[in-house]
Amino acid sequence: QAQLVESGGGLVQPGGSLRLSCAASRTITSIYIMGWYRQAPGKQRELVATISRGANTNYADSVKGRFTISRDNAKNTVYLQMSSLGPEDTAVYYCHAATYGSSHYWGQGTQVTVSS
Repeated sequence: QAQLVESGGGLVQPGGSLRLSCAASRTITSIYIMGWYRQAPGKQRELVATISRGANTNYADSVKGRFTISRDNAKNTVYLQMSSLGPEDTAVYYCHAATYGSSHYWGQGTQVTVSS
């Protein structure tokens, strides 16, 4: 099985909402930070949001007030609730996890397209 499995991507109209989920395998232990990155064509992969095990959050300025990251430590799952979506949010969104032992894991990515 994949170690990080994303779901929830798709096509949404401008102004709409979407929730992404990422479940980490239980074989990955001691996760410290989970987060979301995104990459649009012709652009660098950028941080969207991160959340620590203690629920401290960090957001890119471009998504503050619109996106909310949360996690369920017991389920090794992270969520990204996205609202007020615009075309600029169109990208492949990648889930990321880092352990206390500095191991890093990436999901395969899920496409989010914002278009009317």
